[in-house]
Amino acid sequence: MAVTLRDVVALLDEWYDPAWAESWDAVGLVSGDPDQPVGSVLFAVDPAPEVVREAQTWGADLLVVHHPLLLTPVHSMAATTPKGKVLHALARDGIALLTAHTNADVPADGVNESLARAVGIVDPRVVVDLGRDGLDKLTFFVPATDADRVRAAVAAAGAGRLGDYDGCSFSTPGEGRFRPLAGANPTLGRVGDPEVVAEVRVEVVLPRSRRTSVVAALLDAHPYEEPAYYVVQLANDAPPSDRGHGRIGRLAAPTTLRGFAEQVRDALPATAHGVRVSGDPDRPVETVVVAGGSGDFLLDTVLGLDADVYLTSDLRHHRAGEFREHEGPALVDVAHWAAEWTWLPVAERKLVRALQERGDTVETRVSTTVTDPWTFRVDHRPPGHADDTRSTL
Repeated sequence: MAVTLRDVVALLDEWYDPAWAESWDAVGLVSGDPDQPVGSVLFAVDPAPEVVREAQTWGADLLVVHHPLLLTPVHSMAATTPKGKVLHALARDGIALLTAHTNADVPADGVNESLARAVGIVDPRVVVDLGRDGLDKLTFFVPATDADRVRAAVAAAGAGRLGDYDGCSFSTPGEGRFRPLAGANPTLGRVGDPEVVAEVRVEVVLPRSRRTSVVAALLDAHPYEEPAYYVVQLANDAPPSDRGHGRIGRLAAPTTLRGFAEQVRDALPATAHGVRVSGDPDRPVETVVVAGGSGDFLLDTVLGLDADVYLTSDLRHHRAGEFREHEGPALVDVAHWAAEWTWLPVAERKLVRALQERGDTVETRVSTTVTDPWTFRVDHRPPGHADDTRSTL
């Protein structure tokens, strides 16, 4: 059977889950019928008009892009607007459009990791971990006759999962003692009379991110009007994950800052922006931090790392200047488009491999159309150049 758009979207969503996107982002399937067949997929950074023309000429059924077409609200999709023209052109030729933006930045085989490997970092690690979830322990006390039901409720809410096991808990029998006061509506006993109940103390471990849901499930399932429970934050947090902002690691071979900059130049597609560097050209470089896209947000974090250089894009004058005043890592600034382009071949290979494993094939292509907004640069000529109009007196 033919590969459908639904099949491709399911694979991409598995690797680059839309739930990982920032709240302000716009990701996922933008246009296209999930049941339409897909025989060819074009990967690109931007849904720019020239990329759409490439998709049309090549005969793509699906265009997968990193940057959203509809990130900011629009009130018309008429072909009289640039965005409208793009959507109309895609729809006219039956080309679906899918965006994987910030959800593709952070995971394994995402933009950050792809950039790290492209410039020579070996075994890159996450800088700001988004997938690591600490552990809590919930302890509650419940009548023995209701223990199984309440255990099942908290398990369904996410408690008691340990590795490849679920429903894990530890229980100890005991006696619960209480005296309902005026205004109480006790499940057991009468107002004013001391009560003794055969109870069970239950302990379960849960991800910290599930704390609110698990406690809510406990309170909803517990027979008592005022259940006794407490939550303890455990020190043995989960191991580091492979999802988060930035990557850090060592180069395969130490070099100098100039050598690393040249290595970056050779690894990334050429742009008018080129490679900008702040630091001593002869500075030894071994440990590198990278972040795809606009990397200002990570500067303060990078200062606290034992790194020799920070590679990213879109660094602003004042932020870069203040960063360098701390005598921390050197800075290498590359074109936003070029840094994120490194993810496209990775995503392409993952898709081809996954489809081959299930006996399916699609034709794929990575666009090399440069859609960086900067198109040329005029460099200063050295004094004394034949065309130099400055006075040499």
